[in-house]
Parts: sequence; structure tokens; C-alpha cells
Amino acid sequence: MNKMTTAERRGYQMICDATGSMMVVACDQRGGMRTLLAATPEEQALISNETLGKTKYDITAYLASQAGCVLVDPICAVPGIIDEGVVPRDTGLLIGLDASGWSTSPEGYRISNMVEGVTARKVRELGATGGKIMIYLRSDKPEANVANLQTLRDVIADFAHEDLFLVVEFLTYQLEGESKEEYQSKIPQLIQEGCQACIDCGSKVLKISYPGSEQSCAAVTDICGDVPWAVLSAGVDHATFLTQVDISLRNGASGVIAGRSLWKDCISLDRNVSKEKLSSIAVSRLRDIQQLLVKYKKQLNVA
Repeated sequence: MNKMTTAERRGYQMICDATGSMMVVACDQRGGMRTLLAATPEEQALISNETLGKTKYDITAYLASQAGCVLVDPICAVPGIIDEGVVPRDTGLLIGLDASGWSTSPEGYRISNMVEGVTARKVRELGATGGKIMIYLRSDKPEANVANLQTLRDVIADFAHEDLFLVVEFLTYQLEGESKEEYQSKIPQLIQEGCQACIDCGSKVLKISYPGSEQSCAAVTDICGDVPWAVLSAGVDHATFLTQVDISLRNGASGVIAGRSLWKDCISLDRNVSKEKLSSIAVSRLRDIQQLLVKYKKQLNVA
């Protein structure tokens, strides 16, 4: 199995909370965050990277400061999030390598793109605890994954060369011409096989969508072995996510990497509104998740 080095293990410890479980607040979204801040494409296009960065500052100050770690993109929030003293000294910092959106192959498959120039060395220079890469996978279509898995292998090798901690995320997606029902029926298998593919490439920590059921979560844990996995929120409502977190932790997950479910209705271009909602509504949601982490502390598959 893919064992962490001492340096990687230290990075893993720094994204965990007092329970020893991953508790990361994700705000590396760019396009998705703009759609929450403005109603029309025209209004969204007017939101600068600087404005988006300030929104991420507020999420960090009022929410991530209460968690183990914050995940940001390499464009809007760094290096200011450190240089301006926004991220607390005892809060970990992950930087996402993936670009916003995706390219499409002639066959209609999603091709994952990385932000140009953001290497493991650059992540280290930005003062981060480690990096995060996201790729798209359809395990039932091997031809769809060739480029994305090669990107993953290249990034894993780059971070191994720097001996820097890396979280690997993959997302599945619905194919053109595939019905919603057909796709949803495949999700547990797609997630399980996606985990195996990422581990085969050398991944040491995974961030994945909710596997779909008790049985699927347990199967993911069996596949991962000593590789810790965290469940992401995918923007579902808070009550739904709490149920998913409960089931995931009960069946071997090692923590949570949550974004929109915590803050999607708490951010605004009016920073006073953001601060009020983040410090009350979003923090309350975080506390609900943290209570589950405490509940399952002894069962967590931490490295």
C-alpha cells in the first residue's frame, strides 16, 4: 500500500483536527463561487480575482480558523492569505492545482486541466502544507481516463520529488446521452473503481464524493486499506451532508473536506453580510460535522 513519508505524514497531521481526522474547509472554487455571488453571467464576469480572494479570506477567518485546514486555489487567495495574516498559524493550508472547468475530448470525455506553473515547488514557495489535485474519471470507459491518469501520475511524481503532501480528488460525471437514472445507478461502482485507479497511480490520501451507501462506503474502505479517505460535500444541503458524513465515518472514512454545503448561502459581495452569516450559520454547520468526528474518533482510519 502507498505509505506516507515522514514529511507527508506531518502534512497529513496538519490538515487534521484534534480528533486526528481530516477537517478541511474547501474554498478553492472559482467559477462556482462566482455563480453564488452574482445571478447573471455578465455580473459574474465583473467579479475580479481580488474580490473572490477577499471572499475566501472571510471563509478562512470565520470558518476555516475553526477547522483543521483550509483549501484554496492558487490564483485568488495566495500569497495574501498568509502575508496578510488571515490564516491562523495552527490552521493547515492546501492549494488546489486544478484549473476551473475542463476541456472536452472529441469523444465527449472530460479532460482535467491544471493551473499553469503551479508545481509542488510553487506550492511549497507559497507556504502551503501541501497540494490538492482533482481529476475526472469514468472507470467504465478506460479510454476516457488515459490523459487524466497520466496527469495524476505526473503530479504525484512531482510532489514525491519535493517530498510534499498531496491530496488526490477525483469526480465522476454523466456522459452525453446517458440518462440520469442510468448514471446514478453506476455511481457506487464508479467511485470504488476510481479509488482503485488513483491508488494504483500512487495516491496516499483521497478526497471523494459520497460513495452512495453503507455497503459502498465499506467497500471503499476495503479498497483504500491504509490510504485515508475524506468525503466531500458536492454542494448538497447541510442535512443531507450530515447523513452522508455519518454513514461515511461509520464505515471507515478518515474525515471531511467540505465546501459549499458549509458556506454556499453565507457568502455575499457585501462582506458585512458574509461575516454575519459565516460566523453564525456556517460555523454552526461546522460544529455539527465536528460532533460527528468526535463521535467516531475511535473508528477513524487515520494514518
